[in-house]
Amino acid sequence: MLLHAQLLTRLVKVRQTKVTVSFSSYAFSDASTALGKRWKDRADTVIIGGGCVGVSLAYHLAKSGMKDVVLLEKTELTAGSTWHAAGLTTYYHPGINLKKVHYDSIKLYENLEAETGQAVGFHQPGSVRIASTPARVDEMKYQMTRTHWHVTSQYLIGPEKIQELFPLLNMDKVLAGLYTPGDGHIDPYSLTMALAAGARMYGAQIYNPAPVTALNPTTDGKWDVQTPQGTIRANRIVNAAGFWAREVGKMIGFEHPTIPVHHQYVVTGTVPEVKALKKELAVIRDLEGSYYLRQERDGLLFGPYEKMEKMVLQDSWVRDGVPPGFGKELFESDLDRIMEHVEMAMDMVPVLKKADILNIVSGPITYTPDLLPMVGPHQGLHNYWTAIGFGYGVIHAGGIGKFLSDWIRNGEPPYDLIECDPNRYGKWTDVPFMCAKARESYGFNNVVGYPKEERFAGRPTSRTSGVYELLKDKASMGFHAGWEQPHWIYKPGDDTAYKPSFRRTNWFGPVGRECRLVMEKVGVIDLTPFGKFIVKGRDSHKLLDRLFANTMPKVGQTNISHMLTPTGRVYAEVTITQVAPGEFLLITGSGSELHDLRWIGTEAALGQYDVSISNVTEDIGVLGIAGPNSRKVLQKLTDEDISDAGFKFLHYRSIRLADIPVQAIRISYTGELGWELYIDQKNMAAVYQAVMEAGKDEGIDNFGTYAMSSLRLEKGFRGWGAEMNCDTNPLEAGLDFFIKLNKPGDFIGKAALQEIKAKGLKRKLSYITLDTDNIDPEGNETVWHNGKVVGNTTSGAYSYSSQQSLAFAYLPLELCSVGQKVEVELLGRKYAAMVIQEPLVLTEPARTRLQRKAKGKA
Repeated sequence: MLLHAQLLTRLVKVRQTKVTVSFSSYAFSDASTALGKRWKDRADTVIIGGGCVGVSLAYHLAKSGMKDVVLLEKTELTAGSTWHAAGLTTYYHPGINLKKVHYDSIKLYENLEAETGQAVGFHQPGSVRIASTPARVDEMKYQMTRTHWHVTSQYLIGPEKIQELFPLLNMDKVLAGLYTPGDGHIDPYSLTMALAAGARMYGAQIYNPAPVTALNPTTDGKWDVQTPQGTIRANRIVNAAGFWAREVGKMIGFEHPTIPVHHQYVVTGTVPEVKALKKELAVIRDLEGSYYLRQERDGLLFGPYEKMEKMVLQDSWVRDGVPPGFGKELFESDLDRIMEHVEMAMDMVPVLKKADILNIVSGPITYTPDLLPMVGPHQGLHNYWTAIGFGYGVIHAGGIGKFLSDWIRNGEPPYDLIECDPNRYGKWTDVPFMCAKARESYGFNNVVGYPKEERFAGRPTSRTSGVYELLKDKASMGFHAGWEQPHWIYKPGDDTAYKPSFRRTNWFGPVGRECRLVMEKVGVIDLTPFGKFIVKGRDSHKLLDRLFANTMPKVGQTNISHMLTPTGRVYAEVTITQVAPGEFLLITGSGSELHDLRWIGTEAALGQYDVSISNVTEDIGVLGIAGPNSRKVLQKLTDEDISDAGFKFLHYRSIRLADIPVQAIRISYTGELGWELYIDQKNMAAVYQAVMEAGKDEGIDNFGTYAMSSLRLEKGFRGWGAEMNCDTNPLEAGLDFFIKLNKPGDFIGKAALQEIKAKGLKRKLSYITLDTDNIDPEGNETVWHNGKVVGNTTSGAYSYSSQQSLAFAYLPLELCSVGQKVEVELLGRKYAAMVIQEPLVLTEPARTRLQRKAKGKA
């Protein structure tokens, strides 16, 4: 309490000037007079919002040569979250794809002042993420292997180097640090003004004050954007409205899951020890203390992230809207709320104890449920794009502006960034879920980031399958696009706690048990999270033939098909079944549901195809049944002939199981004999219980997605989002069998793929085994050869059949031969690995064919 009182007496209160703009005071009868510039009534792209993200997009679009770029800002540039941001910049991101965004941002900021003549106040002293526990050191080693194959330099350093970069640090608890040269901070206001200067220089128009009052889609896919000054007809609109994004979305029927949170940072006065330094301090992030700290002139600035029970949501804005005129206001600061972190900062940086607090800034920043922004075209309305939900808008602004500009101009994303796809959310993302998740994401901002991490706030959502109630107490559940799905199944004696780890943990043994179940007996898995669409109509075959590189299956048959981008990269992998003439059932991964539906719908609209497209994801439950005894089990429940001859591989049939109608496809992502059963959700539990009862004598049991992942890797099955995505083409991914370059239809990406094939590949997906100990690859680890980085893994697991670690990896062609030895980096150690012939375990259909051949020869 004494420390608290001392802080309060040293706090110099600086009142923030309230900025209130009353639009009723403007006479907008003449837009040119109101804005001081000529009003454009037509535009290629209208950007709504003048924060750093929106202005960056205007800059990039105009610089790329796009004519008629217009940005509308309701009050003044930087109003909202940009103007009061702490301005941190870093190459680091725990994910893979956002590293590219951060890289592009920093490279832009380094040259922006020279390009525009506008100072940006960019400091690059580097940054250090501090590890003060063994788990943190492991996390840093984990992140090092995920960075080595990227262009960014990053180093795991010891206490001596850390103290050199930040000599004012108390080193008692410091074990190691993750050092990123080139990191630092920038003045958000100056950055935005420089981007605006650049945007205008290249021909973009920026209008303010110009609040958007209505958005109306036209019949030809364009938009009428209404403002008090007049209406602009736009080819597309981009919502970049920051914490007003939700209100902009509501104009057209969307409830975007964004919510403002209160974030505070503390600015000190001059600190003599800081002033005496000869070079600027590196930015530090004390992960256990959950705060960042940097030099601010001759003082310090530090910002904590409170625990979820203490942090504050501005949920009234979700309910009632942002108060009119709010733009450059701040919230009342609350030192009590962050006191725990202030004390930890003072312990780590002792000079803070004597520093005068000049100001406590408490302002709104926008969060989404998973803390990642919503970037790209939105499913449901054509030519509506979003760039919203940025909790870290300053470091994202430059890279996201470039990313979206490239996508808008070229018709496809420049690289994979599906984790930021706005279509990852749906109607299940309601307000209680959003609030619970935003609170959790803020409070968990600096927790250790383990692989296979689960977060439990707000769950379950409205998306639960027909068997959820039967399985929820028997399994460790994973969260997939709002659904609960078993990761692994509990048995008596198992340690059922959630124990994430960088090494093998409590689920390792149970998953092996489930793999043996499927290989030797019969297992059942809930696959309801799959995205499911019905495409039918006069032009259904024509549309799908245009979208997919494979030929369309005949009635009653199924195949695996891929949608490609115009440049020949893999946009999606879909299982297609023609259930009746001209009617197709499309199945995609849970995380790709609206991502794929948007792509299909856009092509249908552009080509004016006579089709209907229905999303039946929530209507239909899915059970997978797999294993050598699966046929015996199902045959007990139906009069249909499901023998090998009667129900062939990759065939479809509408049957009755236990007198309940079921759509059955003979396919299994485990590679074993199996079926997928598509059932009306209300009948799913009854079918599941009938199957489990019928399979008692065959040793039936449940299995989860961890076992399925291990089994699919053993069979050499590629996975979308790992082995293939918008960063890869299907030829290097080994998908040649599914790509029909000789089919008559001119599918999207065909010409590009023919060119890629003619030029030849530079790398290829390889299948490797690893000699490990208590650790297995996850994917995205660095692959080494002769001391050099040569590639990266895409996914990995332990093979319970062969008792060794297994992975897919992209390698240069000269290192793809069977028997080639390489090394894979895991937790700071390089493990011996070798390219092998795939698959490690033959699929059930392949084994059956071999058995038939052997019998024929006999």
